[in-house]
Amino acid sequence: MIGEQGDGESVGTSAGNKRCRNKQQAGKDVAVQGTNDSSIVSKCSMASLGYFNDGFLKGFVNKTTRRAPLINRGYYVRAKAVDYSLHCFLQKTASYSQRQILSLGAGFDSLYFRLKASGELENVIVYEVDFPDVVQRKATLIKNKQEFMELIGCMNEIKPAQMDNLYLCGLDYKLLGIDMTEIVDLDNLLMETGLNPACPTLLLSEVVLTYMRDASSSAVIHWAANRFSSAIFVVYEQIRPDDPFGQVMQQHFTHLNSTLHALTQFPGKEAQRKRFLSEGWEECHCIDMNEFYTGFIPEQEKRRIEMLEPFDEYEEWHLKCSHYLILSASKGDLKTCLSFHPPPDFHAIKLDTFDPLWICVSPCEIESENPLLRRFAHCSSLIAPNIVLISGGFGSRAGHHGRLRGATLMTKSGPVWKCSFVGNEGSIHLLTERMFHSMTSFCDSCCVIFGGRTSPLKPVTSVLLLKCEVGDGTISSISLSVKEIECIGTAPSPRWRHTATEVIYKGQRYLFIYGGRSPKEMVLNDWHFLNLEDYSWADIPVIGPTPESRHSHSACSWKGGVLIAGGLGATQIPLASVFHLRPTQSGFFWNRIEVTGSFIPRYSHTAHILDDKLFLLGGVTIYSDSIPEVTLIDLKTGQSLDYHINTNLVKWPVMLHNHSSVLLVKERQVLVVGGGGNCFSFGTHLNHQPVLLQLPEIK
Repeated sequence: MIGEQGDGESVGTSAGNKRCRNKQQAGKDVAVQGTNDSSIVSKCSMASLGYFNDGFLKGFVNKTTRRAPLINRGYYVRAKAVDYSLHCFLQKTASYSQRQILSLGAGFDSLYFRLKASGELENVIVYEVDFPDVVQRKATLIKNKQEFMELIGCMNEIKPAQMDNLYLCGLDYKLLGIDMTEIVDLDNLLMETGLNPACPTLLLSEVVLTYMRDASSSAVIHWAANRFSSAIFVVYEQIRPDDPFGQVMQQHFTHLNSTLHALTQFPGKEAQRKRFLSEGWEECHCIDMNEFYTGFIPEQEKRRIEMLEPFDEYEEWHLKCSHYLILSASKGDLKTCLSFHPPPDFHAIKLDTFDPLWICVSPCEIESENPLLRRFAHCSSLIAPNIVLISGGFGSRAGHHGRLRGATLMTKSGPVWKCSFVGNEGSIHLLTERMFHSMTSFCDSCCVIFGGRTSPLKPVTSVLLLKCEVGDGTISSISLSVKEIECIGTAPSPRWRHTATEVIYKGQRYLFIYGGRSPKEMVLNDWHFLNLEDYSWADIPVIGPTPESRHSHSACSWKGGVLIAGGLGATQIPLASVFHLRPTQSGFFWNRIEVTGSFIPRYSHTAHILDDKLFLLGGVTIYSDSIPEVTLIDLKTGQSLDYHINTNLVKWPVMLHNHSSVLLVKERQVLVVGGGGNCFSFGTHLNHQPVLLQLPEIK
């Protein structure tokens, strides 16, 4: 900002400019305060559904609103991380005669009332600080509720000099209204209200420091390190601003006029750790929320959470968790009180950034923009040369988001692709809404659609056969017909997030259906063969080491069999295993492909095989500081190479999950259609148009 040096005014700034800046800052402060109102509604939704036990949150909202399962889970893991920190502090300091909790930017948090009601605040004084307007509203809500006032008990009549900043003063609860950028005034107010720098203190900041300019937030961190002799500073806030999810996250807060300042200079865990150490803290540890959920939430508790409401947004859940951290900085007697370390089996992997390999990505040249190309959880299939069929998924429809029906065709003429929608013509009406299904093309421009769901409680059971008559190759000459197949024999259980791949056994084509999930089972580990001649379910012997249960994996036809890679396992941990189901004289045999090099576990990716090279495109992981953009695995040697994608030619964040892709062999390109999803509470991001990845020439 012009005329700014740190957080102070530069010499020569006019009084008019100062007033303008103060007005702008006031507007930003109001916007930041607004995040409290949204947050408390989400916290209340999460608690009311049984994720977290806190009956006091509803006292701070006028009306409860049920949030989406993804948001409920996000606020649940935040509450658990903060609660874990609180209890570590309370247990470690139980023998002390006086202890303190200082919540900075407390908003409408119910921490004091929850802990007081459960009898956990013996010898503890809780101080809460926030903007005066927020604190005034909170004080009014508290005073109007008898159960709150009974927990606070006797009000202290001793008034500090700055009594305008003190809104509630109980024996063990102080509610203070002050701008934290005024660090001297903050310190004076806290001292006057009884804060004791010599006794053990927990400082808590949940998505607060990042809204402050770096100089101001660093001043708070430095002040706390100097002021308290024995303390822990716990911080929960955003990280990783530069990947596509991080870009959407930043855009959201910028749009709200609540810029996340800390992300520029302190974008990741290591930068945050070094920041606190440089400001005077003796120890500092931090992990992202994937690491916290994996290592600090018991398995029984995870199973309980999974049963609370239907959930099928794994990609967005893991992406959200990878973009938030929980940090503990400590000093003095509390130096070892709270340490956040990744789980023992959680080995973070970093892509090679010293001499990275790059793949060029460019927008697909479309004759005219078509919103139907913006979708996720759909399928795409090359049904004839230069003709791509797209079905299902969730995306743009008549100006709104929703599940999509019908079919969309893309045809290539020269470098340009044309797009058209096929709706209710003839039998196309059978292409009803479905997500996370499979669409497998085979001979004579035919496709089989299997599985999918409309919601996590409603799988789609119909099996459809699509036939395409190409004509002269123009869109107007292409006709589609659809019919429902009556399969012979015992059908597999309904499922989605599975794969269906063509395999050859004794000269006959079969559809090999593997894995997925269902309404009753979080992950499936069975497989089935559908004869593509008479559409009968066949019993073909399969031996060898069975792959781990998985869904959202990839599958490619290879050497008459199928190559399975990655996926999300039974414990909701991404997998890195690769299996080849190869045909034998008497059936099929599972053979594990040993991969050397850094193969990052992933799921929700796509895959293609070219020249005995397996290309894995995108996906979601919980192990890496970088998304696994493209990985090449040499199927002859097992060697793997990671590639970054160069998106300079693309003007929007490219999300490579929940997408579909088609291999264009002649051009050595992959056409990526759709992708993206619900980015937590930051809105839905759908890739604007298809892109082309140029595959490298590797001998």
